[in-house]
Amino acid sequence: MLSLLTEHPLVCALVLILIDLGLWRLVTANRNGWKLLLRVVIFSLFSLLLFNEGLNPMETAPWADNVPLHLAATGLQIGWWLFGARTLTVLIGAAMMQRVGHTGRLLQDLLGAVIFLVAVIAALAYVLDLPVKGVLATSGALAIIVGLALQSTLSDVFSGIVLNTTKPYQLDDWISIDGTEGRVIDIDWRATRLQTSQGSMAVIPNSLAAKAKIVNFSRPSDIFGISISLQVSPHVRPNKVIDALERAMQGCRMLLNKPAPKVALKSSSSAGVEYEISGFVASMNEQREVRNQLYDLAYRHLQASGVNLLSSVEPIASTNLSRARALLDSSPIFSTLRQEEKETFSQNMTLQTFRAGETILAAGEVSDHLFIIESGVVTVTLNRHGTPFESGRMGPGEVIGEAGILDDSSVPATFAAKTPCMLYRIEKEYLKPCLDARHDINDAMQTLLDFRLHKAKTLTQEVPQVVPKTGFLHWLRKRV
Repeated sequence: MLSLLTEHPLVCALVLILIDLGLWRLVTANRNGWKLLLRVVIFSLFSLLLFNEGLNPMETAPWADNVPLHLAATGLQIGWWLFGARTLTVLIGAAMMQRVGHTGRLLQDLLGAVIFLVAVIAALAYVLDLPVKGVLATSGALAIIVGLALQSTLSDVFSGIVLNTTKPYQLDDWISIDGTEGRVIDIDWRATRLQTSQGSMAVIPNSLAAKAKIVNFSRPSDIFGISISLQVSPHVRPNKVIDALERAMQGCRMLLNKPAPKVALKSSSSAGVEYEISGFVASMNEQREVRNQLYDLAYRHLQASGVNLLSSVEPIASTNLSRARALLDSSPIFSTLRQEEKETFSQNMTLQTFRAGETILAAGEVSDHLFIIESGVVTVTLNRHGTPFESGRMGPGEVIGEAGILDDSSVPATFAAKTPCMLYRIEKEYLKPCLDARHDINDAMQTLLDFRLHKAKTLTQEVPQVVPKTGFLHWLRKRV
């Protein structure tokens, strides 16, 4: 090996460059630490071979009388400058990645271009012994011509530098640029790319983004505001509407507690009164789901309070139907009952009141009756390894206790009143013969029970923990 190095040092230097290129392609991206270490080691060996052979990159190549050898030496000296520029660029990029992450990629590219430009000029001056001043003057004139031809592109480039420096948004931020809303997935030399809520990609030139109105939904904190508006008749007392909407708001578990959601009277006229529910969610992806859920809950809680949403044709309230009878009409389980059957059912329903925090049905308790929520919010609590957690919330029209009615079993969940609640109670002795006779109602109730048991099993099963990677390279990256 030593004899090979001493007899053919230039060939060995060329082989080192080829090895570096090959290893850089072969080593996977998740082993960046090894890639950096290999590049530094190979560059050090390459430099050692050149200097040991007398090929100083700060001087012109020797062996002017031997043209092939002279050209090979010149090529290796120029390669040393470019190899060194690439190694320095990679090291600086790795150090900057630890500090600013992917958001500083444009700055890294710009710094890398400057380093390569310096390396090329140094190679021209030292290795080829060219007059650098003349080269710079010529390149300056050429740069003016190219700059005028690429004025629009250069505007995008420098706007991208400004955006990366001022950082009005970063990768994974949800933003809106002149009405185009989406998540930032890339910021390059020319444009900012957004993934919209429809799954498409919007490409916005950096020059346009730098001049446009930018709304960053992810700053200053990672919360996202939502609101829905509803209109009711001006003849309904506002306090009654606000109480119903506050219960609807508490029934939505995905709303953040801080900042607290709120209900407000937005506007009032002789045609109607507009109310607004506003709050915050933790993810932009939850906005649509929470809006839909809030509107459904508001409708149900308003209906439970005897309030209808405003429409062009006001519904005529039926004074002949009791609240229990109307609740059966809105229930998806009992909707298939005939009118006379619903009337008989409603006469066998007993209204029961629960205070906030009071347990309605404990976990493991076999219920001998079925509850239908008339008004209020019911919270559902499960246990995972002895630790209770809230798994859901229920509102008007939903039922509790179907397991005891169907097969004398129980569910592993505790149902408690989150707000003052009113529930209609139907005894098993009356309900069981009806289920035996009406298989459609029995099947609907069994489907509901199966869904709840599956969800409880899913939420309480043990989730495998991801063990964080440790080791010397992980320790080194944290300190770069």
